[in-house]
Amino acid sequence: MILRLDKISKSYQNPGNGLWQDVLTDISLEIRSGDALAISGPSGSGKSTLLNIIGTLDRPTTGSISFDGKEVHSFNNNQLADFRNLHIGFVFQQHYLLPQLSLLENILLPLIPVKDKTRRNAATARAKELLHEVGLSDKLYHVPGQLSGGECQRGAVVRAMINEPGIILADEPTGSLDQTSAEQIGDLLSEINKRNKVTLIIVTHSEKLASKMDCVFHIFGGKLLKS
Repeated sequence: MILRLDKISKSYQNPGNGLWQDVLTDISLEIRSGDALAISGPSGSGKSTLLNIIGTLDRPTTGSISFDGKEVHSFNNNQLADFRNLHIGFVFQQHYLLPQLSLLENILLPLIPVKDKTRRNAATARAKELLHEVGLSDKLYHVPGQLSGGECQRGAVVRAMINEPGIILADEPTGSLDQTSAEQIGDLLSEINKRNKVTLIIVTHSEKLASKMDCVFHIFGGKLLKS
């Protein structure tokens, strides 16, 4: 999958004074399948805004974004939701596992729209295999309250992988973890990128995590600059 950003800009209107503020300005970038990159920058610089635009959770004010030549900014909301579910995996700073569901049930949440029983059964088998690979095979039926923060975040990474996406977007995935758990999550994401050839884009303040990526970009003054 080739991701292309073409002159992306994003502005927000200040509700207090009505003035418009530019967050991102004229960002162009091409990312090829299997690339791994980090985006860093000070708080409020627009890192998460850019990641949300790439993930089609937000729309740019101007510019376009395309995946394999398909300009997704022209999709309607239902088309975007289907596209995200099939092609993009998300990992956030908080794991967002539902507290009333078991770990396995949480992993399978992205399969809710799928009606094909054969595909759902295959996904369940895949979830168990992935959980085994990340050392959680004995926690399938534990609810999040019975897991550590690092275990929950590993589960969130597995959930992002369950639909075999072409790209994983991670927003401060180690920000709420202790040093050991953060190292494990960083290694896990890097391993998934290399082994599965999944494109990986990480927003992070952690220089250690960023150093695991192929290249690092900084957002400064609304511009995206390569280190």
